[in-house]
Amino acid sequence: MTSSDSSSRPGNPTMAIRSVVIGLALIVLVPLVIAGAINLAHFQAVYRSKVENELSVMIERHSLIVDSFIEDRLSDIRVIAREHPIERLGDPDFLRRILNVMREEYHGAFVDLGLVNSAGVQIAYAGPFNLESADYSSAAWYQQAVAQESYISDVFAGLRGSPHFIVATTRVVDGEPYVIRSTIDFEAFNALVENIRIGHTGFAFIINRKGEFQTSPRFEVALNRPPYADILAGQSRADRISVINGEDLLGRPSIFTIAPLKQGRWLLCYQQETADAFEEVRSMSRLAIATLVVVSLAALAISYLVSVRLARQLAAAESERAVMTHQVIETGRLASIGELAAGIAHEINNPVAIMVQEAGWIDDLLQDPDPTSAENLSEITRAVNQIRTQGDRCKEITYKLLSFARKTDPTARPIVLNDLVDEVIGLTSQKTRYANVSIVTDLEPDLPAISASPTEIQQVLLNLVNNAIDAIEQPGGTVTVTTRTHGADVVLAVRDTGKGIPEANLGRIFDPFFTTKPVGQGTGLGLSICYGIVDKAGGTISVESEIEQGTTFTVAFPRHFGGAEVHTDSDKEREGT
Repeated sequence: MTSSDSSSRPGNPTMAIRSVVIGLALIVLVPLVIAGAINLAHFQAVYRSKVENELSVMIERHSLIVDSFIEDRLSDIRVIAREHPIERLGDPDFLRRILNVMREEYHGAFVDLGLVNSAGVQIAYAGPFNLESADYSSAAWYQQAVAQESYISDVFAGLRGSPHFIVATTRVVDGEPYVIRSTIDFEAFNALVENIRIGHTGFAFIINRKGEFQTSPRFEVALNRPPYADILAGQSRADRISVINGEDLLGRPSIFTIAPLKQGRWLLCYQQETADAFEEVRSMSRLAIATLVVVSLAALAISYLVSVRLARQLAAAESERAVMTHQVIETGRLASIGELAAGIAHEINNPVAIMVQEAGWIDDLLQDPDPTSAENLSEITRAVNQIRTQGDRCKEITYKLLSFARKTDPTARPIVLNDLVDEVIGLTSQKTRYANVSIVTDLEPDLPAISASPTEIQQVLLNLVNNAIDAIEQPGGTVTVTTRTHGADVVLAVRDTGKGIPEANLGRIFDPFFTTKPVGQGTGLGLSICYGIVDKAGGTISVESEIEQGTTFTVAFPRHFGGAEVHTDSDKEREGT
């Protein structure tokens, strides 16, 4: 069994607060950020789909409106051609009356009205231009109208020199084709398309398959760049509504929506900057980020407050634990002092008896009639030297006990284990004689220092040596104390030749109040105190035991690499004596 990981020991409160803040922040913010990112991405995808669907629906609706506008105007011309005889249609006054009615009915959509004979000559005309007798025989729209019966032309300048397009239908009378034609007001038609707009940058226009504008675009358009160039070149489909992402003339990301008109002869195009089209997404994104920042700051503030409170509670608990640990150590020391007291008292009794005997002998010599004789003075001198020798012996014995009994100093400083081993063995010499136990030391010379509290390490040594002595039954045995260097550690081993520890008890050997000694002979705190002291010093403690073969406790301390002067409590004690 080894000591607990050093990370379990209390650290710097500031580090503890920082760790708690980071931990709580991660617990709160990571799921929040992930959920927010997922929701935002989902929202953006849904909104993009929504915008594209809305644009498709809008363009489809307006393409139907434009197609209906053109087809309705063509239908009006068809009705006129079908309902009135050619003779009346050839009357300019009659055409003028019909034109006025149609202009009133359709808000000026019709500009003029004319009848063209089979030779392509306009034989009757009503309108603002002087186009009577105009020859359209070579005009493409005329040829198409005769060939197809009904025709809607592209926008062109024509004879009048201004943009317009013509709706025309053919009626055959006595085998001769007559074409009834009308010019549609370009401004009205253009306004119909210009009204298609969303946001600040959206605009619509119409082009034909040759890439010629049929309406005037609100902004400049590059038809020689994708997606228009691809569609006009036949590289992209144009027989259905398409929503395409690309860049406008200035390289800004834009969204393009294109729908076919006039059975695919025209294209209704709608263009809008992506940033404008997705302004709501950007607003929602900014709101979401702002909300996330506020929530994050709130979470950090709460985490900080909670961590400060926890750190204070931990500091108070650690302070209480330190006090209790110190009290437990002092209790263990007092128990050890009580155990040593009888042996120390008996060991002091022998030199004291010798001193009393020698003092009595001096008193007898002083009663002699000639106390100053050479023989008496020599004997008195010997007796005084003997008293001094035994006094020094008592002083050394009491020093060892006082050194161990004084209040524990938890301050860590560089110490050498070999010095403490010698002191502890001196304290237990009387006990080992009674138990018929011999202590053998194998101490590595020039052993590196360790950094720990001398009095606490002294207590660890005493507990391990006493336990080793107690584990040996009659007729006696041997306790071996070894020190050595192992890598960056200084290792202490205490081995006995006792009865050993059952394997079932090894897992509990360091638990408080657990003891294998008979009732009344042990508190169960010795090894628990050793465990705590070693762990506090950054070391490890382990035990190996075999029944009837003995037990070995091994303690490893990290080597002290500092440059401070190495000393022990014995040095300080002797300096003060």
